Amino acid sequence: MQLANFAAALLGALVLQASGAAAAAEPGKAEVQWLGQATTRITTPGGKVIVIDPWLTTNPKAPETYKKLEALGKVDLILVTHGHNDHFGDVAALAKLTGAPVYGPAGLIQSAITLGILTAEQATRFGKSGTVTPIGANIRITATHAEHSSELLWRNPGTGKDETHVGGEPQGYIIELENGFRIYHMGDSGLFGDMKLIGEYYHPDLVMIPIGGHFVMDPKDAAFATRNFLKPKFAIPIHYGTTPQLKGTPEEYIKALGDSATKVLTMKPGDKLEF
Repeated sequence: MQLANFAAALLGALVLQASGAAAAAEPGKAEVQWLGQATTRITTPGGKVIVIDPWLTTNPKAPETYKKLEALGKVDLILVTHGHNDHFGDVAALAKLTGAPVYGPAGLIQSAITLGILTAEQATRFGKSGTVTPIGANIRITATHAEHSSELLWRNPGTGKDETHVGGEPQGYIIELENGFRIYHMGDSGLFGDMKLIGEYYHPDLVMIPIGGHFVMDPKDAAFATRNFLKPKFAIPIHYGTTPQLKGTPEEYIKALGDSATKVLTMKPGDKLEF
């Protein structure tokens, strides 16, 4: 009898332990924080932190707290969409501070390594349609097309003069998280027809879409892409109001979008949302 009771108790303990482990493995929510322009901090359901296009220290719209990169806390991965300073500006400093690997367009990363901005050990090149899993097999990052340019402006320490170098092809990213939630960070882009393919093939749940105009889509273009091509559940407008040229507003975007199933989530720099 005592042996039977012991066996039953042991079995019960094992069942509780197994159910507890299963509960601990349940995916949580993703957190998306927008920090102005295209700078985005994503915390995955499993607690990994991805920072995209870090430009904070000289960004006029970034919250004062985040002008010190230490405020970002731990960073597991840095993604960069292209070489312009308002996307690449703090990449090297953040990589040095956190030790996080940097992934980005092949030509841009190659130039950054050649110029000594990044080390070959810390920076990885990849290109459009390439999928990488640098922070776990269940977090998949795929590079997509973006209709833009990508020059890398670099001040030569030897001459003190600015130089323009190859910045590779601009990219956007489809980021699929542990729970299957898909974020399409578009970087900088104009309107292009294959956004329809991206919408149909990747089915993004959330699109972070530039709306400022001049260098990127304006609100009308962004609304057309959202409504007709991408059709996400959620959209967060980005890349507006930072410079005088970026005149588009979320209100104009929402008005141009009209009656749509997509829910537009307007954020202020520093705001966080959970999905």
